[in-house]
Amino acid sequence: MELDLRGGVRAAPVAGDTPEERQALRFAPDPRDRDADPEHIARTARENEQDGLDSALVVQSSSWPDPWLVAGWALAATQRLRVAVAHRVGTTSPTVAARALATLDRLSGGRAAAHLIVGSSDADVARDGDLLDKETRYRRAGEYLEIFRRSLTEHQEFDHDGEFYSVRGARSGLFARPRAELLSFGGSSSAGVDLAARHAEVYALPTLPLTATRWHIARARAAAAEHGRSLRFWRHVTVVTAPTDEDAEARARRIRHDAVRLASGPRAEHWLGSVQLDRDRERGRAGDSDGTRQLSAYVDRNLAAAFVGSPAAVAARIELLRAAGVGIVQLDMPVETDQDRDLRRDLIARLRAGYIPSRSRRIPHARRGW
Repeated sequence: MELDLRGGVRAAPVAGDTPEERQALRFAPDPRDRDADPEHIARTARENEQDGLDSALVVQSSSWPDPWLVAGWALAATQRLRVAVAHRVGTTSPTVAARALATLDRLSGGRAAAHLIVGSSDADVARDGDLLDKETRYRRAGEYLEIFRRSLTEHQEFDHDGEFYSVRGARSGLFARPRAELLSFGGSSSAGVDLAARHAEVYALPTLPLTATRWHIARARAAAAEHGRSLRFWRHVTVVTAPTDEDAEARARRIRHDAVRLASGPRAEHWLGSVQLDRDRERGRAGDSDGTRQLSAYVDRNLAAAFVGSPAAVAARIELLRAAGVGIVQLDMPVETDQDRDLRRDLIARLRAGYIPSRSRRIPHARRGW
């Protein structure tokens, strides 16, 4: 199975005054402040494309730049790269969001996609006026996605009357023509799996060990089969790499030390107000009320899940994910220096070399299930 390799496009550089500080602070919580830097967006998107990545994700939060606009800027700066936009259900009307996606798809030549989310933090969604609890947000998401998909596919006017939405005579004047999958969804709860099975083409897996990953793949496949559908699987992978395994381990230790030191310094409140720590507090995972310990616990958890090693060692671990059924791998790694980019290119080349299909079996990127 050929891998779709995914990167990311941020609206602005990571905080930090030096490449080393920015490398470390990628593993700290994301501050709520984030600028919109057009040059950074365009450069990062082009680097994703030049280094051989197939797609990139633009993430979303209540205080960050609008992801649809960031994605549009990234797509305009590239020719081949596909861009998935994180879109939180409930922030706008489903018919409006469907037109935004279809417009971005047509303007980019089929290179846009939407990663649909319900919001992992009650505090963060409340900042946009969404005061529903998570269970209700999932119920609303089912209705939202029904209208969303109908707006993307139905050429005839339709009405809808539901618990959360009512529309009359809805019809889009343009339709997406995606080169690959158009919709993805995550969420490890039963509700999240069911929504992916019914509405998405890609299921975003939780970041868990290999055995648990296999279990989640089997679970989501079975759920999709009940609806006569199939899914591709996407796994986020945090990477710390260096020319040798020993150098990578040393780099991970240095990153851990610097991330905690920098985030817990004089501007600690900048990081303590992050959405990730909001979520940890709501789930009872923040631990001690001391801010430094909260930051330290977050960094430790982030690095504990990372693939640490040389490009060869990291590629070998990713190959196990591919063998388990993962078809899309998002490489989340610091790219602040020329050496960082060389390491990323090396890793990508090894992953490409690991899949050498016969000509008769090779299937080009195409719309899957849309």
